[in-house]
Amino acid sequence: MTDKQPAEALYQQLKQDIRDNKLPIACPLKQEQLAADYGVSRIPIRDVLQRLKNEGWLTQCGKRGVMVHPLSATEAEDLYLMRMYLEPLILSHAIPKLNHQILGKATDILERLDQPKLSIAQHGELNWQFHACLYEAAKRPTLFNNIANLHQLCSRYIGFHSVELNYEKTSQQQHYQLLEAIKAKQVSEAKSILQQHIKAAGQVMVKYLKHSKEL
Repeated sequence: MTDKQPAEALYQQLKQDIRDNKLPIACPLKQEQLAADYGVSRIPIRDVLQRLKNEGWLTQCGKRGVMVHPLSATEAEDLYLMRMYLEPLILSHAIPKLNHQILGKATDILERLDQPKLSIAQHGELNWQFHACLYEAAKRPTLFNNIANLHQLCSRYIGFHSVELNYEKTSQQQHYQLLEAIKAKQVSEAKSILQQHIKAAGQVMVKYLKHSKEL
């Protein structure tokens, strides 16, 4: 990567590396080292680190430094609590506008999620595509963008759901239940299923992280 490439590319790469746990956790990120690793000067590194900090991907470390914070039960709980209120809200706006084309796309995504041996990244991306294709129909861009950011922040935890917690099968069953309720235009039922889907996964994650800290 070079300085001539847009800062957006550097931002996306650093964010992906945080999701993939390729950056050191709980220790200061050295701008000089990152600049060397990514083949850019310190200026774009500095700007991107500040952007990532503002979005919650990084946290303060010392007076001027930043770091990737460890996965925590508190953050996991905050994320799922926000999601379980915002996502049923946007779904209620979306359901009246969902057509056969969108529902067919959602079904296709779920079938792709059923494929064996998906990587953590593939599973996370398909999971978001399923939710996003439903929520976009609401035509509520501010609400949608906030939910999209929550999903990105949650992506650091996806590996634990799919690998450590073996939660994929349960999640898929709930996805199909949600889709059936949506097809039947059962708005209250769909909202309830979605809320429980988010809550159950979040509680499993929080319990796991709390237990891990005690080990």
